[in-house]
Amino acid sequence: MDLTHFDEHGNAWMVDVSHKAQTERIAIAEGFITINDAIYERIIAGTMKKGDVLSVAQLAGIMGAKQTSHLIPLCHPLMLTKVEVHCTLVDDIDRNINHTSCEQGTNENSSISIVYPPCYDELHTKAVKIIAAVKTTGQTGVEMEALTAVQVGLLTVYDMCKAIDKTMVIGPTYLVEKDGGKNGHFIRNSGK
Repeated sequence: MDLTHFDEHGNAWMVDVSHKAQTERIAIAEGFITINDAIYERIIAGTMKKGDVLSVAQLAGIMGAKQTSHLIPLCHPLMLTKVEVHCTLVDDIDRNINHTSCEQGTNENSSISIVYPPCYDELHTKAVKIIAAVKTTGQTGVEMEALTAVQVGLLTVYDMCKAIDKTMVIGPTYLVEKDGGKNGHFIRNSGK
């Protein structure tokens, strides 16, 4: 398998997409941040000191999508034709989400001690869910823009709520669907 972001000498480069056809491209991503009951109730009541958490996170997600090429090395700057972000409260998170890093430990190959985040626990039975849909007509896809929108929105929720609880957990975040381009249509868990 060729590494598309490196030349034959191992130098990083932005992939040349000039030969690709311009097609309509969409990507949808979603992600979660766990919250406790106090944060959940304050978001519903609109009593968070920093303001309307869901509205600010929605705006942050849109702004994040537009800044993706500034944040992700080698990502093409794109003319986005649509960015739609939805933030919702989840009152009983799915405890069956598979987390691969749900234990504490250290990486033996590093001098840095790594503490893995805790899984969902009895204090974090609720969440904010963010879904982002991004669209463009171009020569490369918008998966990174959709994922960035979700992550920036989730980080915004953390920032606005951290005075109440610093143990919120961000994740999982994943691509739900993408369409357009050579690889065609992808739907998560569809076998494609």
